[in-house]
Amino acid sequence: MALGVALIEPRIPPNTGNVARLCAATGAALHLIEPLGFTLEDEQLRRAGLDYWPDVDLWVHPHWHAFREAVARDRCLYFSSHGTQSYLEAPYAPNAVLVFGNETDGMPERIREKHPDRVYRIPMAAEIRSLNLATAVAVVVYEAVRQLGFSLDGENLTS
Repeated sequence: MALGVALIEPRIPPNTGNVARLCAATGAALHLIEPLGFTLEDEQLRRAGLDYWPDVDLWVHPHWHAFREAVARDRCLYFSSHGTQSYLEAPYAPNAVLVFGNETDGMPERIREKHPDRVYRIPMAAEIRSLNLATAVAVVVYEAVRQLGFSLDGENLTS
């Protein structure tokens, strides 16, 4: 499966570690867009990812523009609490890259404004600002997996 997850300037090591573990479990690539709020040797990051780090297809991009050069725009789907379309309606494709903002700033406004037709939202109660980043990524990744018809074979997700 060529599905990918991108985190824009993540700040909290355990969230990123949990996302890395999710990527290992689903075979999705993980793109981290710097600057990061931690180092890749951070103890909390490593602990959250457990011993699955060797199974993570990890890409670290020094900035947003480097990510944009590496990943075609038409592959990207953006997820934000400011989106107006449901994540259930996103056009998931096997090579899609699911892009998330960070824990403090969310999806940058410039991206939301540039790609309004590709910004999706997970519904939640009006009084809640947002979900935990790792939780939101898990909800969206498994919806993509479901819609694409991938199934668990005991070791990895396959089509």
